[in-house]
Amino acid sequence: MNKPTRARTLTGTALVLAASMALTACGGGDASSDAEPKKAKTSEAARVDNPLVATFDGGLYVLDGETLKPAKTIELPGFNRVNPAGDDDHVVISTDEGFRVFDAARQTFTDTEFKGAKPGHVVRHGGRTTLFTDGTGEVNVFDPAELGDGAEPRTRTYTSAEPHHGVAIELTDGELVTTLGTEEKRTGALVLDKDNKEIARAENCPGVHGEAAAKDEVVGLGCEDGVLLYKDGEFTKVDAPDDYARTGNQAGSDVSPVLLGDYKTDPEAELERPTRISLIDTRTAKMKLVDLGTSYSFRSLARGPHGEALVLGTNGVLHVIDPETGKVEKRIDAVGDWTEPLDWQQPRPTLFVRDHTAYVSEPGKRRLHAFDLDSGERLTSVTLPQGTNELSGTVAGH
Repeated sequence: MNKPTRARTLTGTALVLAASMALTACGGGDASSDAEPKKAKTSEAARVDNPLVATFDGGLYVLDGETLKPAKTIELPGFNRVNPAGDDDHVVISTDEGFRVFDAARQTFTDTEFKGAKPGHVVRHGGRTTLFTDGTGEVNVFDPAELGDGAEPRTRTYTSAEPHHGVAIELTDGELVTTLGTEEKRTGALVLDKDNKEIARAENCPGVHGEAAAKDEVVGLGCEDGVLLYKDGEFTKVDAPDDYARTGNQAGSDVSPVLLGDYKTDPEAELERPTRISLIDTRTAKMKLVDLGTSYSFRSLARGPHGEALVLGTNGVLHVIDPETGKVEKRIDAVGDWTEPLDWQQPRPTLFVRDHTAYVSEPGKRRLHAFDLDSGERLTSVTLPQGTNELSGTVAGH
């Protein structure tokens, strides 16, 4: 078990990362690259509006959000993950050494870093961004508006009783919902007030994993037998129809009271490929199951601008679902058929949604596509030097 340590926000020159495990995509690229990512002056690169960031074996592609053309290639060894930081310019890169803030608009790393082993979930909500470091159990919360011009954001910090694979979310009144667990067992969640004093606790959510926020700030946490809701200062359990039913990945919308979740029922499976999704109504604490007739992965779930539930199936179809009825209202042919790999770190088609545009990667063909969610029309596509793994971009608000 790792001893909990306090992560810190660093200043000065950004650290060069040590090389670690690589993904299976081949090397090469035709865009410019930096061997050692450093904080750059604004004048060194033309600003990219609405940038996307895609990871590949050994680095990052920064892409124009309109044309999908690569603006810059950043060399970065190891298995890296990417999430929106919560403003128009930045994303958070999870590396082997911790969370690093990357200015995607200017294609350069800032000096802001949250050190710690096993950086995990990044959550945006209510104008605040919350980081959970699994190896230390530390939670860091900041206002992404304070990242401008490379500034160090003021940070709220809380350290869990024990390190674990967890997640946390700060609400607009300052309450912090964060998971309970150890490296061996995760059991539920607790709530802290704005002064980090515990005000609520629930330990009836075995295997707690992932979070999503619905309309009216109802928070859902996935369990192995349903979903745990935090609403109006109290925890409520939504029971699944099966004895074992893992809903470890969820997607929420500020305009919908219904959460979208995955749904797995085989505790012995090396990799279960479910065809059913779950829709959790936070008003009634009830769960509805919808069979899509195709499997999907944890990178297949998202929400649309009107609260639509979006699922990218292994049949290559992007399903647009009414969360109230569970009816598939639109099917967008996005990519070719694909199979989810056994190793979760390996590339597979990935869905990222920003406003009315759905971005879908197709790593086997080194392709990236953009679709208009309202019309279903494909807006543009690009072929990249390498197949990509994770896909995200800048997203303000929420």
